[in-house]
Amino acid sequence: MNRTLASVAVAAAGALFAVQAALPAQASSSSTFNSTSNPILFVHGYTGDASNWNTMAGRFRTDGWPSSYLDQWSYDWRQSNATTAQQLSTEVDRLLTATGASKVDIVSHSMGGLSSRYYLKNFGGTSKVDAWVSLGGPNHGTDSANSCFDTSCTEMRIGSSFLAALNSGDETPGSSRYATWWSPCDTVINPDSSVSLTGADNTQTACLSHTDLLTDATVYAQTRDMINH
Repeated sequence: MNRTLASVAVAAAGALFAVQAALPAQASSSSTFNSTSNPILFVHGYTGDASNWNTMAGRFRTDGWPSSYLDQWSYDWRQSNATTAQQLSTEVDRLLTATGASKVDIVSHSMGGLSSRYYLKNFGGTSKVDAWVSLGGPNHGTDSANSCFDTSCTEMRIGSSFLAALNSGDETPGSSRYATWWSPCDTVINPDSSVSLTGADNTQTACLSHTDLLTDATVYAQTRDMINH
């Protein structure tokens, strides 16, 4: 997508995306890194990149996670989410090898939830992922995707064949633990109910924007405690 078209898509879709890093806030001393904590693979959303996670990753470091356990992964957000899922599978294996861990936790934002769910469902990810988190994920589609035309974006449209296949049968397969966070003030994910999954721990946040889900201190603390349970 050229720069002009990308700008139009982002504006029309409400900007699904990149945020500038804020200084990490002090987190509570409870539920911090321990011998059973897993490495975390962060998966950004549409038009995003690894820097989207700077604030959250900084908070995890403050709470004791070593940098080697915090993988702020980047990928080509224009491609099919199925293609991204294949690449994510390789990245999970790399992270497990690098850390010597037996499982990872995945924390995703927006569209990142779709490729990572596809990985769990179709590429054996449930045997390698302990906890999966979706922050503002278009798990059942969003009308914001009607105005952008990358392959990945059309897959986010309500009623797309990609989502129909992804959501068929068990929405939270395997023994992995699933959790979602959704905001009643998220204007990018419409309807709000799109985020929640049957079988997941679904949490409503305060009135936060789509990108605020990446930097809100309460969402961070709840995410940390969920994956570190």
